[in-house]
Amino acid sequence: MADIVLYVTSDYSSSERRVTPSWSVDQFKSKMETVTGIPPSSQRLEYRAGGQRISMEVADEEGTPLSAFPLAKGGEIYITDIRPPSARPNLNDTSAVDKYVMPEEEYAQKTDSVLAWKKAQKLGRFDPNAPSIEAARIAAIEQEVRARGIEVGKRCRVGGEDTRRGEVMYVGEVAEIPGGIGGSWIGVRLDEPAGKNDGSIGGKRYWGEETGVKHGVFVRPDRVEVGDFPVWDDLEDMEEI
Repeated sequence: MADIVLYVTSDYSSSERRVTPSWSVDQFKSKMETVTGIPPSSQRLEYRAGGQRISMEVADEEGTPLSAFPLAKGGEIYITDIRPPSARPNLNDTSAVDKYVMPEEEYAQKTDSVLAWKKAQKLGRFDPNAPSIEAARIAAIEQEVRARGIEVGKRCRVGGEDTRRGEVMYVGEVAEIPGGIGGSWIGVRLDEPAGKNDGSIGGKRYWGEETGVKHGVFVRPDRVEVGDFPVWDDLEDMEEI
């Protein structure tokens, strides 16, 4: 019989395969081990086509050819891994895989890298005006703090949302925020535990004691509005019943 093109799928892979109907079930399983990573003894086969599902489990795998099943072009053989989950390899875990990291000196000498392109285009830190641009940006942030009257101890709301009211607890640099972006950040202790932290970030505490309750957020001054914002009471407008 002529070879048949089928889809062979499993939890780990999916691909088109040319299958010879004269292969025994045992032969097929052995060939698929390199495709799916599942040992033959742990494979359960099922043929799927036209909405039908046909088990390919047989007592004599060595003596039963694939032609014993109604295989047709475009059909699918699904391979289930019957090993317990604890015995299956975690193919998504790359923590134990050795990774190549190019030394910085070698990377800096390459002429076809993103770094080389940035140098040629004078972008980012290679821009001769970068220091003055960064200084102007930081100055604009500090001016925003002053213009908005943001000071420690004042009541405020964050992002214009009445449900995110709180108190300004910190104004200044926060080196622990990823990216190394300078300029003042505003630390706010929200009235409700709807924040990102409990007043500490990156292992450094900026206010209060460790509680584990996430009342705190750090935001830029343009997201903070100070004023007479008492603690939000979402029940005050409810009618008595």
